[in-house]
Amino acid sequence: MSEEYLIQMNEPRIKGSISVEEAIKRRRSRRTFTNDPILLTEISQLCWAAQGITEPSTKFRSAPSAGALYPLEIFLAIGNSDLESGIYQYSCKEHSLICIKKGDYRSQLSNASLDQECIQNAALNFVITAIYERSIMRYKSRGKERYVHMEAGHVAQNIYLQAESIGLGTVAIGAFYDNSVQEIISMPSEYIPIYILPVGHI
Repeated sequence: MSEEYLIQMNEPRIKGSISVEEAIKRRRSRRTFTNDPILLTEISQLCWAAQGITEPSTKFRSAPSAGALYPLEIFLAIGNSDLESGIYQYSCKEHSLICIKKGDYRSQLSNASLDQECIQNAALNFVITAIYERSIMRYKSRGKERYVHMEAGHVAQNIYLQAESIGLGTVAIGAFYDNSVQEIISMPSEYIPIYILPVGHI
């Protein structure tokens, strides 16, 4: 992929202005957002909280994963930012965004999610997807889906708490048509969408 489609993000901060306890106390599901754009620095922080590498020597990430298999892949549908609107995939290894395609797809994503307005009005939407085969290789029939869904919950909560800590809000969306989301994001068929998390200023 050519360099113009790879967006290198700044290093994430590891010290914030509020404590973990404060973020937990303030955490709410937010469905109403302002029209303020989300900056690339804020996107960087959210991506790191979701799946960023926290220990380079081991490649351990910010959310736990059964067997360290990491079956999740993170996509972003960005529509209101200092970054060009488009569909991006987060690469945790380089802490960068890979542009899949350009354009504002929030309306289509909202339509695929039973017309939920918060998806249309959010500055961006995280789409958490799973490649179940990564867990099946080790766990076979024993909890393969359970472990993936547990991990997705860990990632979503990290996004919630990081958003609260930097003045943003989000809400977990589970009502959507899988095939439609896959088509909008242009993801391979083995990527199964699990969560959509609209994010915006509150």
